[in-house]
Amino acid sequence: MSSLNQKAWKILRTIRFTIISGAGLTGLVWFFNLPYPMIRRPVAQTAPILLLPSYLEMDRNYREAIANVESATQLIERATSSVDIDLGEQKVRAAQENLDNLPVWFLGYEPQFYCSWFSCSWKFTFDEFQTARADVGRMEAKAFQEKNAMMQLQRAEASLQKAKEAYQQALTPTEKQKAIATWQKSLDELTQLPDATLARKMAKTKLENYQRDFQPISDLVVDGDRNNTIIKVANQFASQAVSSCQKPPHTVLEWQKCQEMWQQALARLETISADDPGYFDAQTLLATYQTNLNNIEIRKPTEAEAIENLESAIVKTEQLRSFLSRNPASVERDYIISQLQAIIRQLKKVQPGTTAYSQAQELLDSAQKKLKQLG
Repeated sequence: MSSLNQKAWKILRTIRFTIISGAGLTGLVWFFNLPYPMIRRPVAQTAPILLLPSYLEMDRNYREAIANVESATQLIERATSSVDIDLGEQKVRAAQENLDNLPVWFLGYEPQFYCSWFSCSWKFTFDEFQTARADVGRMEAKAFQEKNAMMQLQRAEASLQKAKEAYQQALTPTEKQKAIATWQKSLDELTQLPDATLARKMAKTKLENYQRDFQPISDLVVDGDRNNTIIKVANQFASQAVSSCQKPPHTVLEWQKCQEMWQQALARLETISADDPGYFDAQTLLATYQTNLNNIEIRKPTEAEAIENLESAIVKTEQLRSFLSRNPASVERDYIISQLQAIIRQLKKVQPGTTAYSQAQELLDSAQKKLKQLG
């Protein structure tokens, strides 16, 4: 029984020694593989085999970095969809992480080749590391540009679609003009996408259809601008007519000038056809201007008639005065009364609001007084 205990005790000591030795050796290897130059350099020169875990890890990161860079290049530079760009960006981040795990100081100080059991060397030089990092940076920038271009494409398409719907639902010319401006801006954004990007290629295939849809609207914009100019010119004539014709009475010549300005305004509005944008606004103004012109066309002959009646009354009055100066009133009393009555009828035809009305009223008052005296 004692012999069995001794054997068991020896086995336990052996196991314990093995565990302790293994743990100690593992800890020592771990210590020698710490990423510090003052530890690794002496070990690499005397017992490089102890750095085998580090070299295996570096080799794995190097190979994965190269593979990830190549995959990212293929995915990003030959992307066919945004999914390819996203996956390429993931590969770029993975390659960056691999490169970050490589000890750059070791590459700079130990530019040999790979490890054997008795010596260590590197196939991955510092220049290669810099090249790989430059490739990662280039792919990272390319992925960033591609994603930004794709977002710009999506925003432009969304804005274009929204503008198209807004134009279709617009009820007033102002709303339509606003929608058209947004539509045009979205098309401009599509043409300004960065060259050599997937978004630019995708936009190029769609832009022709977008522009074909916009072309009729664009023509309406041109026509609308032309019609707006016509309406503005018509308004200028109308404004001048209003300014010249306010505060009557006016002479026949002044009414004639006002009439001509209203006619000029109407002539311009009449050039806008029913198919043109701005037709409704033009027709609204046309109705107003036509009413104003009609008023002028009434006032002008009224003024001319008033002047004619006043002048006729003045002539008859002068004739009557000349007759009275040569003949006593008692001799031709009936004749004088008939002449005064004719003058009064002539003066009463002069309408208010004419340049002759005030003078006609003075002559009328005088003639009526004279007639009253004879009666």
